[in-house]
Amino acid sequence: MYTITAGGAGSSSRSGSRFSSSSSKPSFKGRGGFSPRVNSGSGRSSGGSRFQSAKPFDPKRGFKKDRIDENLFINKATISEADVYIPKHVFADFGVNAQLLENLTKKGLIKPSAIQDQAIPVALTGKDVIGIASTGTGKTAAFLIPLINKIVADKEHKILVLAPTRELASQIEEAFMDFSRNMKLFSVCCVGGSPIMKQIRELDLGVHIVIGTPGRVKDLIERKKINMKMFESIVLDEADRMLDMGFIDDMKFILGMAPANKQTMFFSATFSPEIKSLCKNFLNDPITITVKSRDTASAVEQEVVKVSTDKDKIEKLHDILNRPYGSKVIIFREMKRHVDGLADELKVRGFKALALHGDMRNRERERAISDLTSGRAQIVIATDVAARGIDIPDISLIVNYDIPNNYETYIHRIGRTGRAGKGGHAITFVPERKGGRY
Repeated sequence: MYTITAGGAGSSSRSGSRFSSSSSKPSFKGRGGFSPRVNSGSGRSSGGSRFQSAKPFDPKRGFKKDRIDENLFINKATISEADVYIPKHVFADFGVNAQLLENLTKKGLIKPSAIQDQAIPVALTGKDVIGIASTGTGKTAAFLIPLINKIVADKEHKILVLAPTRELASQIEEAFMDFSRNMKLFSVCCVGGSPIMKQIRELDLGVHIVIGTPGRVKDLIERKKINMKMFESIVLDEADRMLDMGFIDDMKFILGMAPANKQTMFFSATFSPEIKSLCKNFLNDPITITVKSRDTASAVEQEVVKVSTDKDKIEKLHDILNRPYGSKVIIFREMKRHVDGLADELKVRGFKALALHGDMRNRERERAISDLTSGRAQIVIATDVAARGIDIPDISLIVNYDIPNNYETYIHRIGRTGRAGKGGHAITFVPERKGGRY
């Protein structure tokens, strides 16, 4: 295993043609659709977790709370010269397809971020990649650009991307469509909460890339609608999030059915023992690229606000949301019913607030993200599960209305702001009590 370390702070298209199968590859139907046959495979075991080993995930109760020193919620934002990454390349240096390069330029992508600068040249060679980088550093483009380039060279090349949440999967597909515009490439987003029959129809018509959550992808494999033996490239994005959410068995099931001769890329913010075990079992001599310099984005100003009662808490939140940096806000709560209750309370107070949690329909969740992105809403109140993987530009403020279960979750929450080198603000409410540990 080789390691590269770098500094630094990062629906489907419908125009395409049929293409023929090759004797050396699985047969495809329609626009490149999936063979209904599924080859059996087996999973493998993995080790313990760095953050959660003593506190396993319970789907009914979630994680047990860690005791977190409130001083960890305080940070004075600083951006030093060491935090500013100077890329060694521009995207034109990578030698990718001309139309792909034009699409990147139209999106304003000229100079790569640290993870892109280091990972893309390696991925273009076909080697397996382990990318360790903080959230918001541009991991999506780091794997999509070389993979789109592969599809252009070989229209029979098939790609699977696994993501922890439907929101992240949808954002990856949106990026794929932006990067592959006018290239006649097809995608399908296979996530829970959306009609499975529509996804099956897309698979039958034929796609080049499947982007999905582990549970739904496994379901489609068991329905014999996805044949894992046809995938020559597999990506696990935010692999640590998938572990946190209890997808370890699904991940091992899916990877265990994939062909041995494939390119595999793991991207994660942390490198826990489970991730190491998966990499050992399913990757072949990977190149490890680490661009993460610290757990918390240095550009995020972090502070605590002491509260004495529930009434004191809501009044202080009201005041905070009226401050200049309260223009685009995500507020985190632990329970779904508390998310709905706070959203209703803020609406009564005149704020444009929406809820976001796992019990909502997929279109309702998409609308909440879209409205906050466009500015039609000022605030989204979300649970941790629903908010994982959200990438909304220019989030100005994160409020931890409820203290997170553990410090890793806190890092993930505040990673929604201060992205791509921009500044951000995070506030955590803590009760007024002696000691300072909770």
